Amino acid sequence: MRHARVVVVAALLAVTAPVVHAAHRAPAYHIVSRISPGGDGGWDYLTFDPAGRRLFVTRGSHVQVLDAEKGVVVGDIANTGGVHGVALAPDLGRGFTSNGRDTTVTVFDLKTLATVATIRIPGIGPDAIAFEPTTRRVFTFNGHSGDATAIDAVNDSVVGTVPLGGTPEFAVADGRGHVFVNIEDKSELVEFDPRTLAVIARWPLAPGEEPTGLAMDRKTRRLFVGCGNRHLIAMDAESGRVVADLPIGDGVDAVGFDPATHLVLSSNGEGTLSLAREVSAARLDSLATVLTQRGARTLALDEKTHRIYLATAQFGDPPPPTADHPHPRRPMVPGSFVILVLDPGPASTH
Repeated sequence: MRHARVVVVAALLAVTAPVVHAAHRAPAYHIVSRISPGGDGGWDYLTFDPAGRRLFVTRGSHVQVLDAEKGVVVGDIANTGGVHGVALAPDLGRGFTSNGRDTTVTVFDLKTLATVATIRIPGIGPDAIAFEPTTRRVFTFNGHSGDATAIDAVNDSVVGTVPLGGTPEFAVADGRGHVFVNIEDKSELVEFDPRTLAVIARWPLAPGEEPTGLAMDRKTRRLFVGCGNRHLIAMDAESGRVVADLPIGDGVDAVGFDPATHLVLSSNGEGTLSLAREVSAARLDSLATVLTQRGARTLALDEKTHRIYLATAQFGDPPPPTADHPHPRRPMVPGSFVILVLDPGPASTH
C-alpha cells in the first residue's frame, strides 16, 4: 500500500456572477484514513447512505456495508452475482442492487440488509442503477442490451423498457420526473421520461468522448459529465447546450457534486482527483488536482461531512498477451483492496 503524501496544486480564481459565497480557494483534500474491508474480488460503484451513515461497496458477488464513522464492515448482502451498483429508496426503506452476471436485481431491507426479493429483468448486463422518486421506480441501465429496465419499487415488478440506442453508463434523476444517462459508445447524453418511458432528447457531448461519470446540480439544472478523453463537460439540462469544458485526469469513472460547496469531483484511474467549482450557471473553474492512488476511479460523497470515499487496490504485472486477450489486465494483489477516505480540512503536519 502506498503512503505518499497527498499533493494539492491549486489555482486562484477570478469570480463573476457567483452562485456560492464560500472561499474560492481549493479545499485541502487529503487522505485521512484507509479502510481495509477484506476480500480479494473486484469492485465497481460506491454508494453513500446519508441516513444510516453507511457506505455500500459492490464486490462482484456480494455487497459490503461499512459504518462510515467507525470504518468497519457492519453487514453484507450476499448472492448478487456480477453486482455493479446500489440504489437507495429511503422513503420505502429499501435498497436495490444491479447484478450484471445474474441479470437480476436484489431488493433488500435498508435497516436489516436482509434480501426481500430477487427480480429477473429482461435487460442484459445491468450496470448502473438509479431510483426515481416521483414515480417510485428503479431503473437498471443495461450495457449489453443498450436499454434501461423500469421496476416498480413498491411491488417489485418490471413495468417496461427504455430503448437507449447505445451503451449506458452513469445516470441521475433530477427529482422532477426526468432521468439523464450517459451513452458511452455514442458520446451523448439521453434524457427520458420515467413515467412514459419515452426518450425526450439526445444531446451530443462534444468535445467530450466516451462519457462515464455523471452528477447534477439540481438547483441550477447543470449536468456534469466525466469523459474518457479527459474532458469534464457541464451541460444545461434544459437545452442540452454545453456551457463549460475543463480538463481532468486520465481514466475517469465517477463524478460527484457537492451542493453545499458547489464542488465538482472527478475520480481518475491514473491516481488523481480533479476538483472544479461551479462559479455560476455558465462557469466552471478548475481548482486543484489531488494525488490519490492508481486505480481509484469510483467515488462516493458524504454531503454532511464533505468527505470523499474512493475504492482501489494494488496491482501486479500483467500476464503475457495472447490471441484471446491481447491486452491483459494487471492482477489485483491479494489483500490490497482499500477504501481511501479524503477530508477537506487542513492536512496533517506529520
